[in-house]
Amino acid sequence: MSQKDERRCEGILKGASLRNTEPRMAVLSALLRASRPMSQEQISAKLSPYGPNKVTIYRTLETLVKTGVVHKAFLEERVVHYELSDRCTEKQCHPHFTCRRCGETRCMPEVTLPMAKSPLKGFKITHQQVRLEGFCPECSGRGT
Repeated sequence: MSQKDERRCEGILKGASLRNTEPRMAVLSALLRASRPMSQEQISAKLSPYGPNKVTIYRTLETLVKTGVVHKAFLEERVVHYELSDRCTEKQCHPHFTCRRCGETRCMPEVTLPMAKSPLKGFKITHQQVRLEGFCPECSGRGT
């Protein structure tokens, strides 16, 4: 891990009032370097064979979610994908785009959408996550 990443991870943990532990630093570092949300399995694969085991990674992710450092970006085929919460607000997460052909999911923080308002009486929307689907540039050139 670079010194810059290490300082950023330490700052994130300090800001969340969490102790600096090796598993937390490893998981945060993997998410920091990721260009898209990752599953627990993908995070585990990014860490060295001598990194934390899968149970420790799961517990670490749950702690980071509970403190708001990481959030569950989306669920795909019953697998949760995680990412840092730094580009989301308490009420709204940036949209994600999933290609229907190759299956790649990408963050789209530059896309802004208004907060939905429920037309149904009694329903109050408190958090919004949007997942868009279509074809990525690489796949859209292959025909739909």
